[in-house]
Amino acid sequence: MIGTTLGDIRQHLEALADETGPYYLRCGRTGEHPAPAIGLRFENRPTARAGARATEQYRAALRRYDPQLPRYDVIVCQDNDLTSRVSDDPASDGVASGDTGRRSDDASETTLSFPPNEPGSEESLIDFCHAIAGSVFETVAESSHRSVERAIMDTYLEIAETIESPDELCLRLLESMAIELERQLEPGEQAPLLLAAAQRLSSPPASDEPLEVTLSRLQSVALLEDYTLERIAVDRSVESRSWTVTLAAYALGRAETGVVTLPLVIELLRYCSEPNITISSAESVDDDESTWEFVLTTASNEEPSGLVSVPPE
Repeated sequence: MIGTTLGDIRQHLEALADETGPYYLRCGRTGEHPAPAIGLRFENRPTARAGARATEQYRAALRRYDPQLPRYDVIVCQDNDLTSRVSDDPASDGVASGDTGRRSDDASETTLSFPPNEPGSEESLIDFCHAIAGSVFETVAESSHRSVERAIMDTYLEIAETIESPDELCLRLLESMAIELERQLEPGEQAPLLLAAAQRLSSPPASDEPLEVTLSRLQSVALLEDYTLERIAVDRSVESRSWTVTLAAYALGRAETGVVTLPLVIELLRYCSEPNITISSAESVDDDESTWEFVLTTASNEEPSGLVSVPPE
């Protein structure tokens, strides 16, 4: 029996996966790899079908938090199989990377065209944002801060009424979360909540440079265009580490409100389970106010700060 939380479903899906398997999942209409199954492979078709059902269940759970989440027809694909027929039930059969792109006369069968690339680890901005948002929503809902969940949705729905772009909507969802978390919780209350939210996401490989890996992930989903890290010299006798971080074309930076740091912090906490993070001294460093610079410290001796947003100086 699969659990009902995003974390339960993701763990079930990852337990089904086999990194050497020939089967993987795609959207039957667009060819995109749907989160949370991006990069996952399966040993056989029945297991892949179970993975498709889990993927659809995961996305249905996310849709409770945001009805705008894109809908995918999740299907099973197999390597080295040029064409395959797909039944009306998207998760019940497979389609592979053929090159015909035609719909058959039989309404129960479709031949689809996809480029013959290896399924990779690409993830869209929308899927990334909703994974972060879903983990925060579930953590808040299970905490003593239930009023925050309602406040986030009220703020988001008010903003969403004026926006049509799916990418823009998912960004505003994270912005709404940051606004209400900052407004209603002290940083000391935010820290354990964000750590618990990070632990709901899949465990990444260990890294000696968690901040570098974190920023690379944000860049890969187009949350920022580029970044630089400059290590700040500190006393060798202390464990804290500090950097001046520069984010170019950061999608969650605004001149009037500063920088939303929520997705950065949650992603960083996946690699570094030390909630004593401080982010400060945010300022725009270019004319169009899309490039931001701030100071980030891990294992800080100070109280946590800047965990969800940092106002401009």
